[in-house]
Amino acid sequence: MQSNFYVGMSGQLAIERRLQTVASNVANMNTAGYRADGVTFETVMSNTGETPVAFSTEGQTYISRMSGELTKTDNPLDVAVQGDAWFGIKTPSGVAYTHDGRLKIGAGGEITTINNYPILDAGGSSMIVDPSAGPPVIAQDGMLTQQGRQIGAIGLFSIDPNTKLTRAPNSAVIPDKAATPILDFTDAGMAQGFIEGSNVNPVLELSKLIQIQHSLDSVTSMNQESDSSLQEAIKTLGSNT
Repeated sequence: MQSNFYVGMSGQLAIERRLQTVASNVANMNTAGYRADGVTFETVMSNTGETPVAFSTEGQTYISRMSGELTKTDNPLDVAVQGDAWFGIKTPSGVAYTHDGRLKIGAGGEITTINNYPILDAGGSSMIVDPSAGPPVIAQDGMLTQQGRQIGAIGLFSIDPNTKLTRAPNSAVIPDKAATPILDFTDAGMAQGFIEGSNVNPVLELSKLIQIQHSLDSVTSMNQESDSSLQEAIKTLGSNT
């Protein structure tokens, strides 16, 4: 069996997955609150022949939880997460969690993201303010105040590090385990007048792209050598018949 062909194919699939994640990260490097994709790989051993053969898996994609850089805007409706926490938003797919804290106030006073998803309090309820009372003051613990009157508090949520995340709209994620409301703001909170950018590292993505190119060159060379070897074998066998 020409196992080297299958090894090369598995390598090409792994390279394709890596290239997809780099392309997605670069496309969203300026998207507020975006969490970068990463890929982990494993090696699969095949013992079907006389000699064990190692194949690359296609790769498992994961979402990075590293923080992005904060930018000061002085916009009272821009709020950035501080610490290991997430804003809760209501989407058509259910409750999702994001680091994109660019907010707006609707005509009825509802507080939503700029993509019109309601922002939630710690109890999972939407938030309403007085649209005629001006922008609210937002404290480190999320408490909203308008003209000296407390309205409610924007919720912050903790997601278990071992939870699997899937993507949702508004740079958000949906965990496969329930998130937990944060009640102790010693290590987490929010900053009004700031937005958090993506956590994509352009230099790192460029280095990944260079590695991908080198890997592709190696796999292509290996496939060409395998093809040449097969052609030579066919010629040799053909001449002996």
